[in-house]
Amino acid sequence: MRMGIALGGCAKPGHGQVMSRPKLNLLSREEFAAFSLHEKNAYLQELADRFAAQHDREQVILDKNALSRLRRYYSRRVWADLKLGDAPASPLNKALGRLAETIRSEAVREDVTAALLQETTSRTVLRTAPDDDAQLMFFVPAIYDAPIKDDVNLMDVAPFSLSKRARTGIIQYELKDSLITIEGGAETGLATVFDYDIFLNMVSALADEVRRYRVEDGKGLRPSLPSKVYRPSVAHILKFCRRSSGGRQYEEIEAALGRLSKTTIKVTNLSGGKRRQVDSRPLIGEYRIISKTATGKVDEVEVTIPDWVYLSIVRADKSLPLLTLHEDYFLISSGLGRFIYRLARKAAGKTEARYGVREIHKRSGSPQEYRFFLRDLKELVTRTQAFPMPDYELTLEESKDSAKLLMRFRGDEAAPAEPLAETANH
Repeated sequence: MRMGIALGGCAKPGHGQVMSRPKLNLLSREEFAAFSLHEKNAYLQELADRFAAQHDREQVILDKNALSRLRRYYSRRVWADLKLGDAPASPLNKALGRLAETIRSEAVREDVTAALLQETTSRTVLRTAPDDDAQLMFFVPAIYDAPIKDDVNLMDVAPFSLSKRARTGIIQYELKDSLITIEGGAETGLATVFDYDIFLNMVSALADEVRRYRVEDGKGLRPSLPSKVYRPSVAHILKFCRRSSGGRQYEEIEAALGRLSKTTIKVTNLSGGKRRQVDSRPLIGEYRIISKTATGKVDEVEVTIPDWVYLSIVRADKSLPLLTLHEDYFLISSGLGRFIYRLARKAAGKTEARYGVREIHKRSGSPQEYRFFLRDLKELVTRTQAFPMPDYELTLEESKDSAKLLMRFRGDEAAPAEPLAETANH
């Protein structure tokens, strides 16, 4: 059985040429069709592994849906499937047959390449910014989080799934005197770390309105309080989140809003040995699609800001209880990478902090076994040596009994040396 997969080379570009991605050399339809189902799946998994290695992307285990989709690409009929089987074996018909197969192979190659790009993620810590990213300056450049209870902040835990795909179930965190439960909708599942970009956009916009309100109030202008309804265009959200404006991005915004509206944070008091339910807080309130373009794309949305977010920001304190994140946060390509950055920003600030990996595993809400989580964290730390994380240097300190992650602020802004924030065991 032939299972090898050749990836075509890429010629070195000359002056004025653009380096193109290497092309996949695929088995012919006849060879692929001769395989059993098990052999087809094995071939496609090997193809995915080699594709990841060639394109410097993460290796993944293809699930049933991905394998089924890739198999369909080999059986899909296109214009190039000319019915020449019964035609005379003339030079013209042979030439047409070769042309048809070339066109068909190219169509399969494009489909498979697009699918594998979707299934895998870049090994670099930061993804490439969109072409029109320079327009980000026209929007609010700073990102914020909101406190959820006393000294417990959303940056202390992951109020979302680290996966790029929604998953069902709940996430629980037991911190000091409180139990925090993150629960998604039965149909929508939990909001993902990438859905959460919309939450950050909402909070940042509200914080900007509060700053404007205080300036005007200080001048005696008697301004109105910021609205509890946030109505951005989808183009604004995408620009803020540093995403491209492709059609699929518009579709994903609507699905993300559905998951965010159904994902709740429940806080239970654990002080005094008695458990008392405090409240249940949605990440966002109700949402509506205000308008769509002529092609059906979502153009403008309306999001109700939940009371717990609104009141924590629109209050009489002189300073807002918020932390600014690096603008490259949105370019961090993995959910784990984003969580580690958020944790570092909260714990290390402009100095450094050290966390036990078991504590990080617990706070991440990851469903992985600890050993696999540690493996992925090691890979992330290794990648940051070549592709640095925004703001922070990461070092994994391993010993026989434990592993700890040192997160050190990078740059001239670092404050004078302070005692390390040690959170390895609580």
